[in-house]
Amino acid sequence: MAPSDRFVAETTFHVRYAETDAMQIVHHASYIVYFEEGRSGYARQRGSDYATFERSGYYLTVSEVHARYIGPVKYDQRVTVRCWIEEMKSRTLTFAYEIIATATQEVCVTGWSKHICITHDGRVTKIPDIWRAWANS
Repeated sequence: MAPSDRFVAETTFHVRYAETDAMQIVHHASYIVYFEEGRSGYARQRGSDYATFERSGYYLTVSEVHARYIGPVKYDQRVTVRCWIEEMKSRTLTFAYEIIATATQEVCVTGWSKHICITHDGRVTKIPDIWRAWANS
C-alpha cells in the first residue's frame, strides 16, 4: 500500500493494444515500462524531469527490478501507476510502485526498482541535492 507519510505521484493512462498478449491481458514485460512511466511522472510532479537530470550530467541506471503480479490488466483499461521513493542512499535510489485499476482501485501489480546514479562517463556518483531533497519530503 502506498505510504501516507511521503509524496506519492499518480500517473493514469489507458492500456494500449501493443502492450497486451493474445488474450488482451497486459504482457508482464509491459509493467516494467509502466514503472518507468511512474518514475517520469514522479519527477514531473516534483517540478523536474529525467531529461533535465540527464542534461545536468547524470544517469540513473537500473540495477534491480521486481514485480509482483496480483491481478490481470486488460486492453483499454485505465490504470494508475502510484510511485514514490522507498529508499535513498548517497548513490542509490529505490522507487516503489503500485499499478491499480483506476475504476475499482484494486491493486494489480506491486514492485520496486533500484537505481545507481552515474556520470555520463560511467562513474558512480552521489545523487544530486535536488533529487536527494525529494526523499525527505
